[in-house]
Amino acid sequence: ALGLRDVRRVTPAARDLLVHDPRGDLWADHANSCCHIRKVLPLKRALVGFDAWFTGRKRHHGGDRTGIEVFETQDGRVKVNPLAHWDRHRIDTYLRRNRLPRHPLEAKGYPSIGCVPCTGPIGAGEGPRAGRWRGLSKSECGIHLAARPEVSRPASAC
Repeated sequence: ALGLRDVRRVTPAARDLLVHDPRGDLWADHANSCCHIRKVLPLKRALVGFDAWFTGRKRHHGGDRTGIEVFETQDGRVKVNPLAHWDRHRIDTYLRRNRLPRHPLEAKGYPSIGCVPCTGPIGAGEGPRAGRWRGLSKSECGIHLAARPEVSRPASAC
């Protein structure tokens, strides 16, 4: 066991799912809206009362992450990215030296893990996040983007 304390499970609001994704297929046509109700809004609620939060973002994942710093601010909070400057080798070394477990999907080609329908394994030569939102121009779920207007599913799609 890792000895973690005060671990909190953060889930989407049942009402948001009922109103915006009653069939559970929002991800297929409106990935941004799906991420908003399943990730952005729950994290926003979970961070109430906190002045800072920690992420696992790393520059070597590429894309929008190449310029991240260890300390950032977002929506009035400090965001700490302690692994920002770590490369794959340093992470592997740290895990091995500290006898920490790897995520079991990593061995199956998933170096970046998100939700089930929007995450797949990567192929040879692809970047670590290539398996996320494959085929879409999307590269982030939204939790690392500054506040923006709420996205909802168009009424015609319900």
